[in-house]
Amino acid sequence: MSAATTRSRTPDRLCAEAVDLAREAAEETAAPGVVGEHVGLVSEGDRVVTHLFECKEPGYRGWRWAVTVARASRAKIVTLDETVLLPGPDALLAPEWVPWSERLRPGDMGPGDLLPTEADDLRLEPGYTGEDEVPPNSALAAGAPSHDLAERVDAEDAELTDRAEAVSAGADSTGRGQIAALAEEMGMARPRVLSRYGLHAAADRWEEAFGAKTPMAQAAPASCVTCAFLMPVGGSLGQAFGVCANEFSPADGRVVSLAYGCGGHSEAAIMPKPPVPSAPVLDSVTADAFPLRPARDGGSVSPDTDEASADLGHS
Repeated sequence: MSAATTRSRTPDRLCAEAVDLAREAAEETAAPGVVGEHVGLVSEGDRVVTHLFECKEPGYRGWRWAVTVARASRAKIVTLDETVLLPGPDALLAPEWVPWSERLRPGDMGPGDLLPTEADDLRLEPGYTGEDEVPPNSALAAGAPSHDLAERVDAEDAELTDRAEAVSAGADSTGRGQIAALAEEMGMARPRVLSRYGLHAAADRWEEAFGAKTPMAQAAPASCVTCAFLMPVGGSLGQAFGVCANEFSPADGRVVSLAYGCGGHSEAAIMPKPPVPSAPVLDSVTADAFPLRPARDGGSVSPDTDEASADLGHS
């Protein structure tokens, strides 16, 4: 039988009337003045009632003090069961907990922080470990004749320079010691390397931060592929990215796309010539006489003289 079927729909009368007892228990658990008004009650079962009080504690908006009281069968005394603080329907709750591996963002790590990498990280794949068995038909298998010219030259050189004992001491019967030494010299001795997914994820981040679609690149005079401050990188990413070495560039020391660009481009660092100012214009503040028509005697008639003649003709 489920718990829902054992609960009584009608709360016990004596337990429902024990509001003062429930308030005293809530104030004893919390503090005076923190317990607010009685907001309701809930029947938890036969002779078991939970009284709800408003919580006035700062930072617990919408929470309620829940005090459960009970009464034994055929008893007239109500006893205290428990007192807890529970969220109400409109309570202010903390956000859902997120694991640190999903909550961590780029730039959150500080000095001394450690970020463990999962064994099945999609960004990584197994690299050279040196533990693989050499195939029996391989040229590196024990007892296999050496037909490679480079190996024969290396063996002869080892005999001439007294390196034969050192070479033999560094290799086991399968020759894996020589492979491990060669892999370490070539930088291949890492247990895991970036997978194709890891390379693409890194390229997407770099392209978004310092790519051709950024506002800086849109306003640049040229792209980084023609800039002298671009330092190339090795591997397959070198076909699309490089490292900026311009201290005045916003991408100094960052991996940038070859299509990125900024105002610090090496070929755009030519100072423009200062503009030549035009000749100064002198403005006169006095009125200049301007002839309207030539005079009869070959001279010119000023506006004042013409107006005077017109006035005499009408007088």
